[in-house]
Amino acid sequence: MSERVWIAGQSLSLGKRLGKGGEGEVFAHSADPTLAVKIYKEALRQQRHPKVAAMIQSGLASRTQLVAFPIGLATDKRGKFLGFSMRLVKGYRPLHELYSPKDRKKHFAKADYRFLIRTAANIARAVETVHQANCVVGDFNHSGVLVAPDATVSLIDADSFQFAADGKLYPCLVGVPDFTPPELHGVNLAQTRRTKEHDRFGLAVAIFHLLAMGKHPYAGVYAGKDLTMSEAIEQHRFAYSEKRRNETKTSPPPGAVTLGVFPEYIAHAFEAAFGREAARRPTALDWVERLTKLEQALSRCSQSKTHFYPTKAGKCIWCGLAQKSGVDMFPEPLTDRLGAQLSGRVDLSAIIGQFRNIRLPKPEDFLPKAVSGLSPSPSVAEARTEAMHARFWGVVILAAAAFLIYNFSDLLLLWLGLGAYGLSWFGKASVNAKPFTEAYLRADREARAAEEAYLARIGLAELYTVQQEMQAAIEEYQGLEKNLSSELRALVTNREARQRAAYLDRYRIRSAGISGIGPAKVATLRSFGIETAADVTFAAVSRVPGFGDVMTRRLVDWRNSKEQRFRYNPAPLPEDARADQAVRAKYAQRKLALETKIQPAAVTLSTAKVRSLSHDQSLLAAVRRRAQAAADLEALGAPVPSSPPLNLVAAPPPAPPPAPSRTTRVIPQPTLQQTAKPYTGPPNCPKCSSRMIKRLARQGRNAGNHFWGCSRYPACRGTRNI
Repeated sequence: MSERVWIAGQSLSLGKRLGKGGEGEVFAHSADPTLAVKIYKEALRQQRHPKVAAMIQSGLASRTQLVAFPIGLATDKRGKFLGFSMRLVKGYRPLHELYSPKDRKKHFAKADYRFLIRTAANIARAVETVHQANCVVGDFNHSGVLVAPDATVSLIDADSFQFAADGKLYPCLVGVPDFTPPELHGVNLAQTRRTKEHDRFGLAVAIFHLLAMGKHPYAGVYAGKDLTMSEAIEQHRFAYSEKRRNETKTSPPPGAVTLGVFPEYIAHAFEAAFGREAARRPTALDWVERLTKLEQALSRCSQSKTHFYPTKAGKCIWCGLAQKSGVDMFPEPLTDRLGAQLSGRVDLSAIIGQFRNIRLPKPEDFLPKAVSGLSPSPSVAEARTEAMHARFWGVVILAAAAFLIYNFSDLLLLWLGLGAYGLSWFGKASVNAKPFTEAYLRADREARAAEEAYLARIGLAELYTVQQEMQAAIEEYQGLEKNLSSELRALVTNREARQRAAYLDRYRIRSAGISGIGPAKVATLRSFGIETAADVTFAAVSRVPGFGDVMTRRLVDWRNSKEQRFRYNPAPLPEDARADQAVRAKYAQRKLALETKIQPAAVTLSTAKVRSLSHDQSLLAAVRRRAQAAADLEALGAPVPSSPPLNLVAAPPPAPPPAPSRTTRVIPQPTLQQTAKPYTGPPNCPKCSSRMIKRLARQGRNAGNHFWGCSRYPACRGTRNI
């Protein structure tokens, strides 16, 4: 638009065009770099004029910096309405570029989970300012929320908000299906008065997107016939509901973050927001309070410094997802990992040699000695007496049967039956050892449990746990160089495939304009991990609810049309060097982590001492019961079952990650990092980050139960539930 406009009596020419949409265009304000000017399409100007004028008259723009409300009318030289000026929102990105894992890597590379939670809280704050201004957002959607690099937000398209002034209602005319509450699906939005409860649904969807890695709360796997997004919302089928699981008959998509990892105050808020009662949806201020509390209730992963996760989860959920999918939701910046590569080298050969020579005390040296010389229990004598009685009556009955057969042969069949009955007594003439064997196995289980508990109390079990963890860490450490070489070779082998994947990853489905695939279907695809052409295969798309053969083929054809334009470049590229650096940095980072783990473990094994504790009566009694059960079996001439070895390891150590040469896969999303599977031994202390060990509660309401306790106890009293 080249003509001049008049704003607040000042004539000015419009600056460069900043954007274009369905209603008009946005231009830079040539006289004020902090402002922008929206010019409506001519067909809309008469309809929009009264609402924009009322908003400006009400001074909404002066009430908040979180919303780009209209500031001044823009007219032509005759005073005819053209549009309005507003605050310029510069340096912000659309919300979906933050909650989409792929887009986040590109546009918010340093954002961790704290950033996402903080952004969610700021969106709630912005919505609260809208409600305090006597407005309702109405058309809540991801394009109307912009996010800055510091997690502050701004709401745009404020001229579409529902607004009331001087007894007149200026409605919101449209809405996006995937942000529209159940009660508004199927109604004429242009003739419907919006409420704050309606906004609270859209706000909850935006928050869920951020906390659940772009997943939509209603995009799940329904037990019945496939539903569209609108149908799922209208039928209240919240895919992640724990309380209404039997009612919704819908489960989350594979690899989703579930409500179970969040504290109850977050899980309950989502249940209420996506439940059947609109009045129970949390307010914007409710969300601010809950999300602020959630950010304070995060733990930092001991394996990756960019992983922050809800403490309620018990372990890092992002490492778990990386193990399953090979995709890290919050990868460490390459510069940080290169820093680890350049860190001081440590020669562990001496420490490993020292470890090989460590001999831990044997458990038998600390346990009660086996009880010997026990006499059989009275139950053995009783069993023998019963067997002797059985033989006696068998002989008596057989003798009587023989006498009767000889003297009264007319009743032969009757006496034969009596003889058979006499023979049956001989089946009871030997002692049945089965009850005694079962009694021994039961006594053995109880005795081993008591022995293991005792060894844990004196600290020997902790030493065996450290030894086994260290053994696994050393094996992984010694295999790093071989695995690094294998993965570097795989980079060369898969070079063309990586180029193709990177090329296809440029094409976003949301901006492709594919017929029949609107915002709701885009949200569903994203919830199932399909965002770009690189993610599209017939098998992957056909597994998404609501995508039959026709729609799936349409997506695959679009993907193929893009792939046909790909041309492989055999020349060395900057991307090759970055990929090589990323792999080397990943292994350097893992090597540093293992060195940090192995060194203190070696010190622990070489300096730790087993505590001296007397044997408690419950342990002595359990050992004696087992010895008595063994003595009974020996007295009967029955074999004594062998006992399994004591379990002295607090938690079974995981196997080292498979060699990358066998698991390397071409990731069709260069904006996400494939990571080696993290080593997941016992958790780290939430207070001091030291390694934790399995302990037994001796008193209190949890007496008799195991829990994770800090290995630095009593200096640190950090605990975790098992």
